[in-house]
Amino acid sequence: MTILLILAALFALLLLGVPVAFALGGIGLGMLMLGGFSPLMAPQAILSTLDGFILLAVPLFLLMSNVLLKGGVGRDLFAAVQAWVGHWPGGLAVATILSCALFAAISGSSVATAATIGTVAIPEMISRGYERRFVYGLLAAGGTLGILIPPSIPMIVYGFVTEQSVIALFLAGVGPGLLLVVLFVIFAMLHARLSGAYTPVARADWSERLQATGRAMPSIALALLVVVGLYSGAFTPTEAGAVGFSAALAITALWLRTLTWAALWEAIRDSAITTTAILLIVAGAKVFGKAIALYRIPQDISAFIAATIDGPIMFLLVVSIVLLLMGLVFETLSMILIMTPVLLPAAMGLGFDPIWFGIYMVIMVECALITPPVGLNLYVIQSVARASLSDVARGVTPFLVLMLVTVGLLYLVPDLALYIPFKW
Repeated sequence: MTILLILAALFALLLLGVPVAFALGGIGLGMLMLGGFSPLMAPQAILSTLDGFILLAVPLFLLMSNVLLKGGVGRDLFAAVQAWVGHWPGGLAVATILSCALFAAISGSSVATAATIGTVAIPEMISRGYERRFVYGLLAAGGTLGILIPPSIPMIVYGFVTEQSVIALFLAGVGPGLLLVVLFVIFAMLHARLSGAYTPVARADWSERLQATGRAMPSIALALLVVVGLYSGAFTPTEAGAVGFSAALAITALWLRTLTWAALWEAIRDSAITTTAILLIVAGAKVFGKAIALYRIPQDISAFIAATIDGPIMFLLVVSIVLLLMGLVFETLSMILIMTPVLLPAAMGLGFDPIWFGIYMVIMVECALITPPVGLNLYVIQSVARASLSDVARGVTPFLVLMLVTVGLLYLVPDLALYIPFKW
């Protein structure tokens, strides 16, 4: 009964237009005071949260992705990939997906991935006769790869909340991320074959391929630097963000010379605004999490699940439905910060590995990014393409199904996530 009252209060505040951070923090503070706990626990929880070294990676990765976005790196990545696969059936769609995957390996942000590649790919694909809804859905879904293929800001936050290794989470995201890329590519090629709604692109000659690849090589090298540095242990996630930001500045300002002072200032401003919003949500969620822990709500939910839900399959089915419904209202980090403290104890009680469960949560959060009314990627593509939200939402439906298929495969083959971090 208590959890229903808390959720009702939370939804009421959100419907009244209260920002998520203040809704979570306010309810948490109210619960502390009503429960007879010291309200000083709230500022103590906030201070201990925002004092974490790992959270420094968030603004650094945001700075890196925004600098690359303002520097026009997406154009070079798309041109390079298109030169190699553009002549395939649905080649521009395949190039778009692979470009999203490459940019995801640099940025850690789904919104930046969708905006960067979408700006270049949408007009190119539409001019080649691709169906508009398919194009919008492809870009919105392709952008979600930004939080599954590491580095990933939601994985950093999940690791911080659960005290799990962020590096292990990054490694665990590689397999499912590549699987999702393959599924998207197969669907794009089948759609092109069956619909015929595209104009084939001529095969690029070797000089065009080498020229396009050479211009994109610094960005590809940056992705390799960040990924190899993280996985070899040379960098912590925070250090990787700092190195990546410095390298992104060097590439866009000195090598490509596409970053102006005005664009740099805009990138810094956008990163500061997003970082502030993220940290406020983290702080509010920490107070909320402290309160529900003191009320023993996670333990009560775990006991309820153990008594009423028959086995891990039913648990995942119920949790998936809950997360999909929450995705209609909450954005990415709010879902992770609210639901992880509640669901993880029950999941571990059923034998799920916390790293595996983190990847499962990220994929479900990916679904939230492309479900209306608050799916951020839908609004990004709507803005870039000047399209209607309904067209973007309809176009994304088959890709949402593929994400849910990936969740099923992840359950059937846990090593998709766990093989690289623990067995390789």
